[in-house]
Amino acid sequence: MTVLGFCELRVTYGDHVAVESYNDILHSGEWVCVIGPNGAGKSSVLRAAAGLIDYTGSVAVDQKEIPATSARWRAQHIAFVPQSPLIPHDMTVEEYVLLGRNPYIPYFGVESASDREIVVDVLHSLDLEGFERRKLATLSGGEIQRLVIARALAQQAPVLLLDEPTSALDIGHQQHALELVDRLRRERGLTVVSAMHDLTLAGMYADRLVFMYQGR
Repeated sequence: MTVLGFCELRVTYGDHVAVESYNDILHSGEWVCVIGPNGAGKSSVLRAAAGLIDYTGSVAVDQKEIPATSARWRAQHIAFVPQSPLIPHDMTVEEYVLLGRNPYIPYFGVESASDREIVVDVLHSLDLEGFERRKLATLSGGEIQRLVIARALAQQAPVLLLDEPTSALDIGHQQHALELVDRLRRERGLTVVSAMHDLTLAGMYADRLVFMYQGR
């Protein structure tokens, strides 16, 4: 089943063309890794799929065009791990990962026991158990990166977008995080698009590699 489709995607920032005519179709359970140098357009492809930037052409999830969907619908169907996330340093680890459950909590509602259980499971799976009460300001760069991945996985969305998800992790945690994503996509049919520099690491997990250069 086609889950995510790009057709003639074009992204511009002023006069600069970041992405020119990007096309791809991803099916349920597929992992595609976009490879290329800095400035090739990798991040722009992911940000367009997440509904975070304007573009021309078509990006669709479950045959729904991204601009036609609500923010809540996108958060239930697409989880995005940005390369440089904004971190609210006064929040605790638990509070931050619980934000991944917001798309499922009714307006003026509170998180359920099930939501908290999902958070505990995700933190455990990324070696962050026992961190629940720690402030984000006390975490290292690698811990922050795992935390951002944890929040995305807590969304339990069928599409996961990863922008350089392991750049701040040591080798052991790189493989641990990617193996977790790989297991979830096999168990749940998760569709993954990742932008990475490490060709060797990408080749270990992705079904396909897409090479981008100067927006193509």
